[in-house]
Amino acid sequence: MKKTINLILRHVLLAFLAFIWLIPIVWLLVTSFSAYTGMNTSTFFPEEWSAVNYKNLLFSADSVAQFPNWFKNTFIIACFTCVISTIFVLMVAYATSCMRFKMRKPLMNVGVILNLFPGVLSMIAVYFILRTLDLTNTHLGLILVYSAGAGLGYLIAKGFFDTIPTSLREAAYLDGASEATIFWKVVIPMSRPIIVYTVISSFLVPWMDFVYAKMMLNSGISSQWTVAIGLYNMLDKSLINTYFTQFCAGGVLVSIPISALFVIMQKFYVEGVTGGSVKG
Repeated sequence: MKKTINLILRHVLLAFLAFIWLIPIVWLLVTSFSAYTGMNTSTFFPEEWSAVNYKNLLFSADSVAQFPNWFKNTFIIACFTCVISTIFVLMVAYATSCMRFKMRKPLMNVGVILNLFPGVLSMIAVYFILRTLDLTNTHLGLILVYSAGAGLGYLIAKGFFDTIPTSLREAAYLDGASEATIFWKVVIPMSRPIIVYTVISSFLVPWMDFVYAKMMLNSGISSQWTVAIGLYNMLDKSLINTYFTQFCAGGVLVSIPISALFVIMQKFYVEGVTGGSVKG
């Protein structure tokens, strides 16, 4: 009886927390279908419903709202960052897990320590370096910023590689395989869960980032902006009464690709996290 009561209380608490967590998401969704263009906090649900915000956002771009361009820019940056970052992470994880060399453990410790510091601490130095190289206000510069330090996040992937039997690599060594061959033809085919986890994590970074994007793309040319900068600009005090519901519609549209990706890859994502936590 006591176990049943505890189970009911636990589920009631979880349902209550889920309800609180879903309130802002539901409000964003219903507001995006409001016929009123500005912010209306007097009622939770719109008094008049309309899909015109999505139509305007996708098919009626103007000097303020250029969502298709922003979406395209963000998607391109996220895809390139995803590929480069995933390669960096997997290569560093393989080197630290499967290879033995001098200074291996000190380098691993340094990587973990550096990864503990927020990336924004270096943003001023990064900005001036890229400005010297004439890479500010370019998508290439933003891709470099997101990808350069990706290898420091190797720890979970290393934990997964630690679970792969050493005997498989030893057999490949006896057959004359090189480290590159073992990496691509032995280890990688067995690492689908951690690859999916790394891909999703790498894709999320540029997709949700605002700070670095705002710092790097500061020319004022709205067609070069990412989704985060463009939507934030809609909240300017001179624009909010005209574009707030379009902002909400943009927030809904931005969440769709990453939500779909996560739902499709959820099984492998969980396996990657749990597999990477078995050994450190």
